[in-house]
Amino acid sequence: MIRIGVDFGGTKIEVAAVDGSGEFRSRLRADTPDTYNEAISTITRLVAETEQALQLRQRASVGLGTPGSICKATGKLRNSNRQYLNGSALTRDLEAALQRPIRIANDANCFALSESYDGAGEGKKIVCGLILGTGCGGGLVIDGQLVEGANSIAAEWGHNPLPWQDLTEANGPGCYCGRKGCLEQWISGTALSRCFIARTGKSATAKAIAKFAQDGDTAAIYEISALINRVGRAIASICNVVDPDVIVIGGGLSNIPMLYKELPPVIEKYVFSDTWRGSVLPPRWGDSSGVRGAARLWATR
Repeated sequence: MIRIGVDFGGTKIEVAAVDGSGEFRSRLRADTPDTYNEAISTITRLVAETEQALQLRQRASVGLGTPGSICKATGKLRNSNRQYLNGSALTRDLEAALQRPIRIANDANCFALSESYDGAGEGKKIVCGLILGTGCGGGLVIDGQLVEGANSIAAEWGHNPLPWQDLTEANGPGCYCGRKGCLEQWISGTALSRCFIARTGKSATAKAIAKFAQDGDTAAIYEISALINRVGRAIASICNVVDPDVIVIGGGLSNIPMLYKELPPVIEKYVFSDTWRGSVLPPRWGDSSGVRGAARLWATR
């Protein structure tokens, strides 16, 4: 059976067809448009091109991973950093354009679902998938089932406050959500760049800062260490609530090798337990996990 997944990212939209064994049969990408109507048209076009390329005899199921989530009370999307999606009837409009029912989940939820099924968390009972990229998000899978919660905000840790703050972290920076000091403003790639600029006066991407640290740059090493400490504290607060077997980290910051060695002792220091036996792992499917998880939405509900 062919299932189609759509990954609605900040810079690109990917549409992929996945067969029953989890193999990609087709993958298409396009730049993420700047308007809502263009986004609907782009997704519709990519899905049509995918089905035509595979010469499917019947329409495939379509699952969509998107920043934000669908409000159960209104049916409209909210909390997306792609502002034009907020307040839209995305499910209704895409179903009309594609002429079939679709399933939508938060992009981090799709990542977690993919990694729990046949990724780094395969075979584990409780898998937490955390995205550390331009922003930060999270997804939770228990016994193979995606946990979305009563209000579709389960595992949305990015807009919790940074736990166990020190004096330098009090009164944190403002967030687009309207609050101050959200995790997204402390443990994302954007946050790493902001902190590095404040320390050095030099503008650099998170990827560049990680390379500077590997090359021995003192300021970069300091900021990477501070980032790891903050991420460890944030993960410890998750462990105190759901105690996952595996934490899988995705997004651009997941490519920093020292994360996986240095995070566990920080988590163990702050978690409410005398020992901590969880594990922190990189994703098996890398940046393909989102679209794989979106396709799998039709196999798990």
